[in-house]
This record gives sequence, C-alpha cells and structure tokens, in this order.
Amino acid sequence: MKNSVRTSLGILLSALLLWYTMKGTSISAVWEVLSKSSIPLWIACMVFATAIFPLRARRWQALLAPVYGRLPLGSLWEATAIGMMATNILPLRAGEFARAFALSRAEPQVKFTAAFASVAVDRLFDGTVVLLLMLLATFDPAFPSQQPIGDHTLAYYLKPTALFLALVLAGLMMFVIMPDRVFAISDAVMRRVAPRFEPKMRALLEGFVSGLHVLRSPKLLFEVFFWTVLHWLCNAFAFWLGFQALHLDAPYAAGLLIQGLVAIGVSVPSTPGFFGPFEFFGKVGLAVYGVGSAAAVGWVLGFHVLSFIPITIMGVWYLTRMKLHFSDFTGAKKVPAA
Repeated sequence: MKNSVRTSLGILLSALLLWYTMKGTSISAVWEVLSKSSIPLWIACMVFATAIFPLRARRWQALLAPVYGRLPLGSLWEATAIGMMATNILPLRAGEFARAFALSRAEPQVKFTAAFASVAVDRLFDGTVVLLLMLLATFDPAFPSQQPIGDHTLAYYLKPTALFLALVLAGLMMFVIMPDRVFAISDAVMRRVAPRFEPKMRALLEGFVSGLHVLRSPKLLFEVFFWTVLHWLCNAFAFWLGFQALHLDAPYAAGLLIQGLVAIGVSVPSTPGFFGPFEFFGKVGLAVYGVGSAAAVGWVLGFHVLSFIPITIMGVWYLTRMKLHFSDFTGAKKVPAA
C-alpha cells in the first residue's frame, strides 16, 4: 500500500473511530466528569505513563547486549524518547525508524539495521506480554465474564488471541532453534515468487535473527521478560490512577485488559499518536466493566492527552540536542530494504 493511500486511510479510520466514540455523548457531560476529577491523581497518572519509556530503554539495553555489550542507558533513553515523539507526530509509525536511527547516531558502533531488528524483537516481547496480561485479567473475580461486546462475550474474542500468541511463540522458537532451515525455506519461496527480492529478504531475516540472540541466553531472556512485564504493569497502573482520578468503579485488572485491547486496536492504520483507535478501544474496555459513556470518554481523552504531552516534549528536546531533523528519518526508512 502506497504511503499516501495508507496515510489517508489512517486519517479516515481515526476520524470514524473518534466520531463513533463520541456518538451519543455530549461534550458538556464529559466536561462535567473531568471537572470533578482529582488533579493530583492525574499528575501521578502522567508520571507513571511517562515512566514506561525509561523502562523500555532499559529493556532495549538487554536486547542489544549479545551484539554490542551494555550500551549507555542515556543514549538508549534519548533514542527511545525521540522514537515515541516521532510516533506521536509523524505518520506511518515513523517512530520505529526514528528510534533505531537516533541510537545509531548516538552510538556509531551500532548499525541501523541491527538496531531496527532489535526494535522488531522488542515489539514481539510487548505483544506477547500484553496478551498474557490481558488473559490474566479475565481470571480476576471482578471481571464481568458475561458482559457482551457486540454479539459475543470477551472470552469469544480471546480464543483467537490465545491461538495467535501460541503461533508467534512457535515462530520465535523456529528462528532460534533452526535459523538455517528458516533461511532455506525463505530463499526457496522468494526464488520462486520474486527472485529479485531474495537477497533483500535474506538480509532482513538475518537482521531479525541477530536480534533474537537474547533468546539463547536464559539470563538475558529472563531480564528482558522482567523489564517487559514491569513496563506493562506500570502502564496498567497509570491507567488505574486515571480511573481513580475520575472516581471510576474499575479495578486494576481493567487496566490490564484495556491496554491489551488498545494494543490490538492501534495495529490498524491511524493518525500519528493513535488518536481514534485509543479512544474507541479504551471506551469499549471500560464498557465491559459497566462504566458509562461520558465517564469513559472523559478517561480516554484525559489519559491520552496527559500521556502524549510529556514524552513528545522530551523527544523534541533530545532531537534538537542531537542536531537531528525529521527529514533524517525519511531516509532511514529506506535502509532496511537496501
């Protein structure tokens, strides 16, 4: 899909989801909910929502350790902040490229392709842990298991999610245990389907496998898993603080569930910052716990704005300090395919 078409589709989907989220909810009712909320709890919510990014940087250090040793945490944190800022204000998920490019600039020994491959592995750990925590939330006694979403209960939708998770883990194990076999299969398929792209696909897979070196070390694997779990528990805690700020009757487990729904939802094309999918799926998750429309809209808007501003400002600051420009990231996007 061409970039312009994908960008236009993302804007359209985001607009539709925002419209559907606000449908039937008056602005005055949302404002009344927000006006009665707790400012100190909102500030605490913002702090914990921003704290997930240093945790992500610390995990990235462990992911890259097998190839580059222990990189300075400061460089990893600055690159992480720049990447999230780019995701928030640039289209087409430019943050993934920006994050890897910024690290390769801060630490010249780090190749962009290796850094980008590690970001892909980073996201796989995110997806695995987020889905596991989402499934865990359904075992909470407070979980309304019979509350329908559309025509089915949530358990109906979680079955394919669990299957997808199992397939992802199986695929990772294949890359770790028998990479040569995976390369051979890929080469054979590409040679038959698109011979001219065979070297490019091979290079991409080799870069991806290099990022999986961490899985061969039980110690590093545990370390990455630990920081991933801590990251998403912290994020769910920020969600819960937002619930408390608005006096919503939603347990901590609701944060685990909602962040899983949002993680799935933002996989569709959208505007920078995921405005639209976040609001829609956040409201759907709160509806499972019986939260009213005005209160749910108040939470999704309040949390999204407060989590958006600090990391975006930090990212712009680090971008300026490293003397980088947004145009640098456009060129970086071409590197993985080169």
